[in-house]
Amino acid sequence: MSRRTLTLLLATLLSLGLTGGAVEARVPYVALGPGPTFNTLGEVKGTPVLAITGRPTFPTEGRLELTTVGVDSRLSLFGALRGWFSKDLAVVPREVVYPPGRSDAEVDEKNNELMRASQNSATSAAARQLGFPVAEVSVVEVAPGAPATGKLAVGDVLTTLDGTPLRDAADLRALIGRKKVGEPVSVGFRRGDKPMTAAITTGPSTGDGPPRPVIGVVTQEKPIDAPFQVTISLEEVGGPSAGLMFTLGILDKLDEPSLTGGKFVAGTGEIRSDGTVGPIGGIAQKLIAAKAQDAAAFLVPAGNCAEALRQPPPGLPLIKVATLSDALAGLEALRKDAQPTLCG
Repeated sequence: MSRRTLTLLLATLLSLGLTGGAVEARVPYVALGPGPTFNTLGEVKGTPVLAITGRPTFPTEGRLELTTVGVDSRLSLFGALRGWFSKDLAVVPREVVYPPGRSDAEVDEKNNELMRASQNSATSAAARQLGFPVAEVSVVEVAPGAPATGKLAVGDVLTTLDGTPLRDAADLRALIGRKKVGEPVSVGFRRGDKPMTAAITTGPSTGDGPPRPVIGVVTQEKPIDAPFQVTISLEEVGGPSAGLMFTLGILDKLDEPSLTGGKFVAGTGEIRSDGTVGPIGGIAQKLIAAKAQDAAAFLVPAGNCAEALRQPPPGLPLIKVATLSDALAGLEALRKDAQPTLCG
C-alpha cells in the first residue's frame, strides 16, 4: 500500500469518526412529541384519576381524555434531524422548555406547582358551574356620593343581587351590567352576622367609554372552599393545561346526565376559576395523540384554534372553547348528534 493511499484511508476513517461523534453529540434543542393521554373519568394503576368526597357522585360513561406532550430533552444531532423531518415531532430550542438559569429539577417543580394550581382552579370552576359560591365578595370602599353611599359600608359581604346568589365578584359585575343606568337593584348582604337588604338605584360609570350601570363600590374576593373535596392522582402530568378536562371530569361525576353520552372526547386547556379557558402549548402534538386514540372530537382552546388548523388530523372535529360554558355546549351538541361550534 502506497503512502498516498494510506493517507487517504486514514483521512477517510478520521472524517467518518468525527462525523459519527458529531451526530451523537447533544444539541441545545428538545423534541416535543405526542405524550400519553388519561381518561379523567377512569383510573391509573387502579386508582381513580378524580376521587370526590363530600357530595354524592353519579356513574359516568364515555371518556374525557386529557392529552399531554412528551419531551425528549437529551437530543442528539441525529435525533434533531429526524425530528425536523417528522410530522409528529417539533424541535425547538432548549430554552423554550428549560429557561436559562434553571435546572431540569427546578423546571419540573415549577410545572408541578402549575399543575396543583390548575387542580384548584378546576375545582373552583366546577363548583361555580354547579351554583356554589367560590369567593366571598366584600366591600372595601364606597365612593363618595355613589348610589351605594349610606346603604352599603366597608366590610359588608355581598351575597345576592335581585335574589340571585353571588358566586364571586364576576357575578356581581355581570348582573349589574345587565341593568340600565337609573334602574334599581336589590342587594343582599351580610353586616357582621346580620343579613340585610338594600335597594340601590344604579348610576353611570365615570371612566372611559360609554356610561355603564354601577352602584359605586370597590370589592375584594376571599376564596371559599368548595363544598366537596377533589383528590387528583396523576403524577406523570405537569403544567396547567389539564385544567379544562379536570373540570369536566369533576362535573360529570357530580351531576347528571353524562356529559359525553358515551362518546370519547379529548381536549386540553388551562382554566380559571371563572370558567375562562386559556391557550396552551403543544396543541399539534396533543391532536396527534388524541387521533391515535380514536377520539371522536377534541376540545380546543379558542386561542389555539389557528395553530390547530394548520395541520388538523383528518376526521377529528376541533370544537372551539373560550369558556367552560362553550365546552359544555359542545359536549351537549355531540350527545345530540348536532353540529358543535368548530375552530375556523
